[in-house]
Amino acid sequence: MPAGPAKKRKAGAWPPRSRGYKVFRVVNAIILILVVLAVLLPFLNLLAQSFSSETYITRGSVSLWPKGFNVTTYEHVMSDPQFWENYRNTVLYTACSTAVAMVLTTCYAYVLSRKQLRGRKVLIGIAIVTMFFNGGIIPNYILVSSLHLRDTVWAYALPNAIVVFNLLIMKTFFEHLPTELEEAAAIDGLNTYRTLWRIVLPLSKAVLATIALFYAVMFWNDWFSALLYMDNQGLYPVSLYLENIVDSLSSVSNIGQSSDTQLQIAANIQAVTVVLVAVPILCVYPFIQRYFVSGVTLGAVKG
Repeated sequence: MPAGPAKKRKAGAWPPRSRGYKVFRVVNAIILILVVLAVLLPFLNLLAQSFSSETYITRGSVSLWPKGFNVTTYEHVMSDPQFWENYRNTVLYTACSTAVAMVLTTCYAYVLSRKQLRGRKVLIGIAIVTMFFNGGIIPNYILVSSLHLRDTVWAYALPNAIVVFNLLIMKTFFEHLPTELEEAAAIDGLNTYRTLWRIVLPLSKAVLATIALFYAVMFWNDWFSALLYMDNQGLYPVSLYLENIVDSLSSVSNIGQSSDTQLQIAANIQAVTVVLVAVPILCVYPFIQRYFVSGVTLGAVKG
């Protein structure tokens, strides 16, 4: 008989953590901290340079804190009416293009996730082939021109409407949804479209938010499509506007400003452009982050 009664573990309590698990947690935390620093520090350096004086930037003495606080470049860029017009274009292009991409990607992915679909493998193969082969810039340009889509938002949205990588992620997500839900919906008289709208999509907020963010970031930063298909500067996105400033400072130096001001603008124009383009889309992350870790079918099927 034991000397004393063994202590019983409380119901629902976790077993004691092993030493190896604790070491893993510490090492994992250190690695994640290093990754965060590797991503965050360069952006903080650019942010500091965007508010620093030209003298300190040319010396290379700006690290993570601005030196010789200066907002000349911000004032110049943000005082230009074309900047705000192109910014409005970017918001419009991103919203419309993301909406079109999400509709097409969601419908295509849902169809491919149905294993009983005839010709499913052929449709998947067609999508995958486009990941490795495409028509090229010249055929795409001829196609867009022949469809009279130049200088329209559709030239921005339609050529990149479906990204196969995003399509496969969403297809895999739909495949792991419980089939019992759709069977119950069919018994209740819902057709395929109503099942997708009322059953599948409400349970897929996590993947929808993630893929929508991928598309929004892609369209927000896309300037090459506008370079190809936009001739009117009033239709440029802000990324192409800022790209043109970086490439040639003619728009900066032709406004009758002093040489000191021109040097200041030339010194930190790249940092300012990165900040102006990146900060708005970064502000979206906190509102979508909760969907990344949310349960997909929490409480939907029990037993």
